[in-house]
Amino acid sequence: MFPESEYERVYTGSLINVQFLQSLLQDQGINSITRDDMKSGMIAGFGGGIPDHIQLFVKKIDTEKALPIINNNLS
Repeated sequence: MFPESEYERVYTGSLINVQFLQSLLQDQGINSITRDDMKSGMIAGFGGGIPDHIQLFVKKIDTEKALPIINNNLS
């Protein structure tokens, strides 16, 4: 996974929602990364994970700025 001190998960949901949020965050200068355990497992050949369970991470220093953007756009 990611170094504990650098990133924090701010959202988990469908790929469409995650991509929408990434776009909004990017517009505000906040970089993000995703984690898709299902896709990773399929690529590795052993499956696993939950469909539409994509995790969105931002750097911890951006969390306070990112959360209102996420909460205001998925209500």
